[in-house]
Amino acid sequence: MTFELELRGITKRYPGVLANDAVDLAVRPAEIHAIVGENGAGKTTLMSLLYGLFPPDEGEIFIRGERVEFSSALEAIAAGLGMVHQSFKLFPTLSVADNVVFRQEPRRRGLIDRAASVARVRELADRYGLAVDPEAVVEDLPVGVLQRVEILKALYRDANVLILDEPTAVLTPQERDKLFEVIRRLRDAGGTILFITHKLGEVMAISDRVTVLRNGRAVADLVTAETDPAEITLHMTGRAVDLDRRAPEHEPAQVVLKVDSLTVIGEHGRPAVADASFEVRSGEIVGIAGVAGNGQSELIEALCGLRETDGGAVSLVGMEITGADVAGRRSAGLAYIPEDRYAVGTIRQASVSENLLLGHHRNPSIQHRGWFDRQAVARLARRLVEVFDIKAGSVSGPVSTLSGGNLQKVVVAREMEQGTPLLIAEQPTRGLDIGAIEFVHGQLVRFRDQGGAVLMVSAELSEILALSTRILVMFEGRIVADLDPSKVAEPEIGLYMTGAHLEKAVA
Repeated sequence: MTFELELRGITKRYPGVLANDAVDLAVRPAEIHAIVGENGAGKTTLMSLLYGLFPPDEGEIFIRGERVEFSSALEAIAAGLGMVHQSFKLFPTLSVADNVVFRQEPRRRGLIDRAASVARVRELADRYGLAVDPEAVVEDLPVGVLQRVEILKALYRDANVLILDEPTAVLTPQERDKLFEVIRRLRDAGGTILFITHKLGEVMAISDRVTVLRNGRAVADLVTAETDPAEITLHMTGRAVDLDRRAPEHEPAQVVLKVDSLTVIGEHGRPAVADASFEVRSGEIVGIAGVAGNGQSELIEALCGLRETDGGAVSLVGMEITGADVAGRRSAGLAYIPEDRYAVGTIRQASVSENLLLGHHRNPSIQHRGWFDRQAVARLARRLVEVFDIKAGSVSGPVSTLSGGNLQKVVVAREMEQGTPLLIAEQPTRGLDIGAIEFVHGQLVRFRDQGGAVLMVSAELSEILALSTRILVMFEGRIVADLDPSKVAEPEIGLYMTGAHLEKAVA
């Protein structure tokens, strides 16, 4: 048969790294083909080579049976390829329509026809079920809608092969499900989708076939309906991994974090967090579950000093920190893994070692006469890179060159090495592969077992159930349940998350 696209013997080398090693990949027309592998396995590099962002060192690329050599993404687009990157490529101050038609604007009498742009984008959005207002300004849109804008950009250019690189890494479960509906509709209309991910549940739910990359090589080509997560995991990691196994029990001790009647006013003058009270003790992991937008982000920002509070009190190891700034809270013993590793967790222009140094920079062990001891800094960075298995060509290279998963490892490594009594972890495994998730889970449990207190927010209920000593559920800014994970299952937690328990109480 004629494949929609085929890669033969694709190899790409970087200094100190063999990113792709003689990779073969064949994708059929009108199929959803998943590309899976651990962070650093070469998934994004392979797709970047296909899309013309970089030339391969060796190998050939065929589109519908014809050999091609792309010297730029524009040539790949002209051949019918479209790519949605992990970090979106949009102009924030322009409208949706302006972003979609950029460089290919419809014209009338030599001038850009904005009405035609809006009409064309609206027609595309309606045809493929992409709920987007063409006249909305991009900077005002949530991340799930931004992804639809990126997909519209590709469809506007008549892409019949759509490359989605870790498309659900920044999406809520609800946004993910809507994206899956769009992907299936695109396939049913004859499109071919390359779905790059590390989430095996998504692979099983959305794909027709799956190719597994490991250490830069394609090690398996499987029919999704004929395999299972255990087999895919074995190809990815070389071992069996069970992320649903409950963490061993551990007896909590003294109160580390105490929150009393905390209130945070959000948009339109309504409380984003309403009268929240809870405690986190040494030796326990308290998980916060909730549908996105129910106050979890505002609560964490308030606890970390990133958002002002409008009532209540917060204390850390007996010290009042309600009015303290970020530096004061960190010096009091708070470490923080933020939800957004790009905008909050790292400095993209700085090196890997400089990012790993953040928060450690006042440590006397890496200073000499008031200056940084470069050798000590390098030793710290190399140790964290090794312990947390961060795939980086050099600790002196810019952190922006790392994959999303390895960037997350930088943040996790830095914060977990602080030796603080409290760790606030917001989506700590978002963007990580199954092996890295297992590792981070183990590190969180180790932190707990060494006497640390962990407050964790996660969109993955399986993660909440596997790690938590207690589960707090938030709904409309309030903590509506304090649950024992050994006595509840996901459906019961879901009732609290959606407010169904309130309806029962009224009835």
